[in-house]
Amino acid sequence: MIIRNVSLETVCGITSRLPENRLPEIAFAGKSNVGKSSLINGLLNRKSLARTSSQPGKTQTINFYNVNDELYFVDLPGYGYAKVSVAVKEKWGKMIERYLRKSQVLKAVFLLIDIRHEPSGNDRAMYDWICHNGFTPIIIATKADKLKRSQILKHLKVIRQTLGAGADVTILPFSAQTKQGREEIWDVIGQNIQQEDE
Repeated sequence: MIIRNVSLETVCGITSRLPENRLPEIAFAGKSNVGKSSLINGLLNRKSLARTSSQPGKTQTINFYNVNDELYFVDLPGYGYAKVSVAVKEKWGKMIERYLRKSQVLKAVFLLIDIRHEPSGNDRAMYDWICHNGFTPIIIATKADKLKRSQILKHLKVIRQTLGAGADVTILPFSAQTKQGREEIWDVIGQNIQQEDE
């Protein structure tokens, strides 16, 4: 997709009302510091649209980015950040769940997993949770440039097995540094949006 214009249109906090968007939404979930902001910036060819930070847990809101007036990228709060209190984590969890249940135009949920590590308990819980809310997560294995090419397939297999993901679940390696996987992710986004048009 050629990116003509992108804007951060809506920011929803814990008590905010969710927007009633008409354009299709694509959501991105993942634990803090998995590279979610870098992925969104990479897909949209922007340097710092989504704020990247060396401090995990920066995204504490649901951010809606309008892309070309054709669709929304929805950046969900990162989970599993140790320095946040249990009460705040629970509020974030409720906020994400409310979004997954209420959005009428959510077409796909991407779940980001660091390709170098076996998915954590939080990752597995998020995967199950997305499934429970009626979506088949699309897994993006981030930081693929940190591995040798020969290691990638083995690590993708570990992610699939640990999550208990069936053969129907798409897992795509991605690198924000080399842009590996960018076109494939856009292809999947296009397929999910087109299904609705048919």
